[in-house]
Amino acid sequence: MENSEKNNSDDQAEQHSERQVEVKDELTAEHSAARKTKRRGIYLLPNLFTTGALFSGFFAVIAAMNGRFESAALAIFIAMILDGLDGRVARMTNTQSDFGAEYDSLSDMVSFGVAPALIMYTWSLNTMGKIGWLASFIYVVGAALRLARFNTQVGHADKRYFQGLASPAAAGLLAGFVWLAAENENINGESLKYLVFVLTVGAGLLMVSNVKYRSFKDLDLKNKVPFVTILIMVLVFISIVYQPPLILFTIFALYSFSGLLGYLIRKIKKVR
Repeated sequence: MENSEKNNSDDQAEQHSERQVEVKDELTAEHSAARKTKRRGIYLLPNLFTTGALFSGFFAVIAAMNGRFESAALAIFIAMILDGLDGRVARMTNTQSDFGAEYDSLSDMVSFGVAPALIMYTWSLNTMGKIGWLASFIYVVGAALRLARFNTQVGHADKRYFQGLASPAAAGLLAGFVWLAAENENINGESLKYLVFVLTVGAGLLMVSNVKYRSFKDLDLKNKVPFVTILIMVLVFISIVYQPPLILFTIFALYSFSGLLGYLIRKIKKVR
């Protein structure tokens, strides 16, 4: 009888212990789920810059539709500045996220893919009919493929170089050209339609090419530089302020052709 009571007592203790373990596991699971739920959300600061870049690209489209091509071009350059800041802010504040990376790509597609193509079409290429909008589409699809390739090469490609012309640089080339031409009242888009066609298609093809462009990501701004470097930077800033469209277009044109020049030099060396 005593053994039976003892066995019952042991069974009850074992059941009680198992129940405590189950309750503890349930509480742990609930706590873990609560922590995961709490962590959901997005970082505000870097995504504000990305949203600003997206807004600038959208505004560029609206401005072009209303015939305000100088404002449209300026909006593209503002989008470039904001796009350059969002990633740096995210790294400085340790707020990088997969959401931010995807959002940035979508913003780039609008600001540096769709917007420049529509600006070129509205300003000049619409006078060429079907060939005009096909040229704009070549630029759009080039930007889309360029961004898709860049996203798949993150962490694998050489950070010192871009494979193909970066979409912000291509957008800067087109926007700078429109801004420069729009400032001259004697020049209109129709008179430059063949040059615009070549420029638009060329920028689209350069984005999907294998031509290498310096990314300047290996540039260390923390190290000391010669005093003359500061003077050169000051002169560049003064030049941009004095004649923004001319200097900006010149900078992006030289950058675009620098990759082609380097590509040709490497090919010539291989032949020799």
